[in-house]
Amino acid sequence: MSVMDPTEIFRQEASELFEVLEGSLLDLGLRPDDRELVDSAFRALHTIKGSGAMFGFDKVASFTHEFETAFDRVRKGEIKPTQELISVALAAKDYIRALIEDPQSTDDIIGEAILDDLKRFVSADTPAVPVVEIAGAPPLAPVESKRAGWHLYLEFESHILRNGSNPLDLLEDLCKLGPCFVVPVTDGVPFLDEMEPEDCYLKWDVKLHAACDKDAIDDVFMFVQDEMRLTLSPLEQVEAPAPAPLLQLLDEEPAPPAETAAVVAEAAPAPVAEQPAKAEHKAEAATEPKAEIKREAPPARREDAKQERGIATVRVQAERLDELMDRVGELVIAQARLTQLAASGSDLSIKLIAEEIERLASSLRDTTMGARMVPIGSLFGRFRRLVHDLSRDLSKPVEFVTSGEDTELDKTMIECLADPLVHLIRNAIDHGIEDTATRAANGKTEQGRIELAAVHSGAQVLVTVKDNGGGLNTARIRAKAEEQGLIAAGAVLSDHEIHQFLFHPGFSTAQTISALSGRGVGMDVVKRTIENMRGSIDLSTRPGQGTTVTLRLPLTLAIIEGLLIRVGEGRYIIPLSAVEECVELTAEDERSRGRNFLNVRGNLVPFLRLREIMSSSGAPDRHQKTIIISTGETRVGLVVDQIIGNHQTVIKSLSKLHSDVTIFSGATILGDGTAALILDVAQLVTLAQSQVEKQHISEAA
Repeated sequence: MSVMDPTEIFRQEASELFEVLEGSLLDLGLRPDDRELVDSAFRALHTIKGSGAMFGFDKVASFTHEFETAFDRVRKGEIKPTQELISVALAAKDYIRALIEDPQSTDDIIGEAILDDLKRFVSADTPAVPVVEIAGAPPLAPVESKRAGWHLYLEFESHILRNGSNPLDLLEDLCKLGPCFVVPVTDGVPFLDEMEPEDCYLKWDVKLHAACDKDAIDDVFMFVQDEMRLTLSPLEQVEAPAPAPLLQLLDEEPAPPAETAAVVAEAAPAPVAEQPAKAEHKAEAATEPKAEIKREAPPARREDAKQERGIATVRVQAERLDELMDRVGELVIAQARLTQLAASGSDLSIKLIAEEIERLASSLRDTTMGARMVPIGSLFGRFRRLVHDLSRDLSKPVEFVTSGEDTELDKTMIECLADPLVHLIRNAIDHGIEDTATRAANGKTEQGRIELAAVHSGAQVLVTVKDNGGGLNTARIRAKAEEQGLIAAGAVLSDHEIHQFLFHPGFSTAQTISALSGRGVGMDVVKRTIENMRGSIDLSTRPGQGTTVTLRLPLTLAIIEGLLIRVGEGRYIIPLSAVEECVELTAEDERSRGRNFLNVRGNLVPFLRLREIMSSSGAPDRHQKTIIISTGETRVGLVVDQIIGNHQTVIKSLSKLHSDVTIFSGATILGDGTAALILDVAQLVTLAQSQVEKQHISEAA
């Protein structure tokens, strides 16, 4: 069994933390007063710093520490995060990522420049009396404040050590606020044979003699607030003990039972006026039921922690899921063969077993495909930074809105979808959204809007990119197409047909070539990628109101439900998600050889004779069938000899030798061991449209 490199595990976890950090920083730019966002960003930074140091990434730990220090004034609420500060913080995040993923590509000068910019932004308007120095100041004399300090009772979750946090380090930080008297509470420590070596069983009773506020104490435990229980109450006027080193206190003999009971009792949050003045009275207040609760609580929490660990997610390598999916595909093929053999015989027991295996194989297929499904929100989150940077570079205020993040797609589809969406969003901001002056002149809001949405539609997922810009300039697109010789001057074309030229290689309506657009290598890549995923792309626009691009994608690229058909002696698969209905080819339709159109409830639908396309030999069947397929808003009929039925289709890729055969998207293995080709619906629709255009031209001539 292969063992993953620990540094690779760290890189994977750091990648997730970078997503959290980037999301928090971008949200902070929109909600600068949200304290939780600041804490979320600092927790991510603190974890990256600690884990980086543990795995030997010293430069990462050092730079992240400087990042934390410079950003500390934001955490303390002394300054509000500006857009400039957020931009520098994002650049610092990118530099840390580069230090982890490709250290050779980084330069110390870049890191120093980023930190200088960060310090310059956070040092602006520095107050005359820096608040940050309070934490390190000596404790004030009791006469200057009515409060002598704080009484703390610290109880950490048992798994805190597993997460890389050390309670002793936190106690050290607490002692920096002022003199501390720390007593470990051992009543939750189990017997040796019941002890888990990586669990934390100790609790601590702390008296902090410092005139600090509650926020200063909260800052010490900011990164572990979700993993601890902190009881806090103010101390009365008492004489502060002489400060002693923390480790020395921890190494001393434990307090007698009576004193320990006194400490536990005093930890309960009670009003100051009700607290007895003497230690003996505190000991009497520690009743027996309270002591029992303290002893019984840790096992209950340990049980809860075990239950949480039982339902936790497990990190699995993607290659293992791919291999599992391949095995399930082979099982589905073998099950199809068994079903076919059982159907050809008369043994009832074999048929029952075949049906049971078919049910189990179907369930295993669905479970395996579900394990490969990933929420598309993991992809949508990447584009927030893209929109942020483009909005800044182009000086176009843009609001980015997403919906349907819980919609799930196969992980392979997610990986393939990233580049097309980048091109679409860049085009929407660069070409679609107008500048502020133009929007103001047209009576629009100054801020543009990009909407990215995903929704299930049958066996497909629809991903839409919508903007509220000026829409497509149909006249300019047509003029550019005529200039490049793609259409003849004066040719009659619908707006939809003209808009399709945007997907032609090398086609661009940009007046000048920039770093973002003008070379015509974006939209054709989008269309080619989407079609390779057995999907389709639709364009709709409203002049002056914006453009919507819709991507129609299958749920998975591994196993699909297909319709098995026969044309001549050959058998083929049509993706069932593209099939609308099946109708009989009537004698009237047969007689209209010159005009390949079906009358389907008053609508004319062009149809293709697959026997002619496949060059099938022999006479056609007497009663041929027509399968109505669709892609987007276009419908086409396919005339076949026989519809055999549904078929679980395990998709196999075609070799490079068949790359020029565009009407097939793959192949599959049938139950009898023979191969069947999978028809590419998008290419068949395009072929039907070209035949209709040729027919129109011939009729016009």
